[in-house]
Amino acid sequence: MARLQHTEGLTDEQSELLALVREFVDEQILPVANELEHADEYPANIVEGMKQMGIFGLMIPEEYGGLGESLLTYALCVEEIARGWMSVSGIINTHFIVAWMLLQHGTIEQQERYLPRMATGEVRGAFSMSEPGCGSDVSAIRTKAVADGGGGWTIDGQKMWLTNGGSSTLVAVLTKTDRGEESVYKNMTTFLVEKEPGFGEVEPGLTVPGKIEKMGYKGVDTTELVFDGYRTTDAQVLGGAPGRGFYQMMDGVEVGRVNVAARACGVAVRAFELGISYAQQRETFGKPIAQHQAVMFRLADMATKVEAAHQMMVRAARVKDGGARNDLEAGMAKYLASEYCAEVVEDSFRIHGGYGYSKEYEIERLYREAPMLLIGEGTADIQRMIIGRRLLEDYGLG
Repeated sequence: MARLQHTEGLTDEQSELLALVREFVDEQILPVANELEHADEYPANIVEGMKQMGIFGLMIPEEYGGLGESLLTYALCVEEIARGWMSVSGIINTHFIVAWMLLQHGTIEQQERYLPRMATGEVRGAFSMSEPGCGSDVSAIRTKAVADGGGGWTIDGQKMWLTNGGSSTLVAVLTKTDRGEESVYKNMTTFLVEKEPGFGEVEPGLTVPGKIEKMGYKGVDTTELVFDGYRTTDAQVLGGAPGRGFYQMMDGVEVGRVNVAARACGVAVRAFELGISYAQQRETFGKPIAQHQAVMFRLADMATKVEAAHQMMVRAARVKDGGARNDLEAGMAKYLASEYCAEVVEDSFRIHGGYGYSKEYEIERLYREAPMLLIGEGTADIQRMIIGRRLLEDYGLG
């Protein structure tokens, strides 16, 4: 039995759920992933299967129809799904972040309105923070919501890099709201925007242009979101009061970073599986290339990185599950796992030689997918800034 990515201390229920997810990945995702990815086709049948398994409600409490599982359980399931096809894990990641934000910051009315339907996958979540000109600088967003004084708001602006932009029906959108606060971060508000799935003008004043063409991360729809006189109400302000949007979004991104780390672990272990299998089948100079020291050393490095990233991801999830602040652990896990993922995928690509460059081989897909994890939920440099600031807090001399 494979020893990599073993997680100590799981309950029987957790182990059974993970076994079901792994079986689903092996039987329903891996056989079709390459074909769907090359066609940039949305995996509708896979998504339907995940709905039936309850994946969309993994962390939603049982009182709202979910499974009420921990962040660790969720992350381990994501790791398995990403092993099959990273794009599929992206479909549930943004959904999960919106559900998390509702659970932690939503009003009772908002929770009761959305969470039961999110648990079944009827309502599909997406969150929208980035814009064309701001990148990692969230303070530079320009999308603006203006109150009319009678409980209504008008939103104007353009959002970018919206995963599930076309297929989602509920989007958590970060906007600027002029409240006269000195801090720019206290002048931000998150709105819950309901919309019809699809492209074009999906609601009056709200347009979802076509999918953004990408080098990898295909199948899932990544879009812009354009507001032009879009009307909403106080009832759609997350938490019921303006000015808390930045902190709500950062809380969502924090658990999202655990998710990205899990996705990187899944892609990395799949690259390792492909590499070590190919190395035992391909022969040069009269023996399998796995028997050549250069390749054996490469496999050893790959396995060590796969294991280290997994354990750090597990640690970050458990800290959050324990109710503690985990921005340090989540930043470290996301940083290490995404960097190691890129390195493991490249090593597997090298092991495959010329065949790795062929679209017939799965490693070609992984080679295009891994770079997204280096920038998703904050670049490596952003993670290093977060980690460095927390270290100076914890080890300060003052």
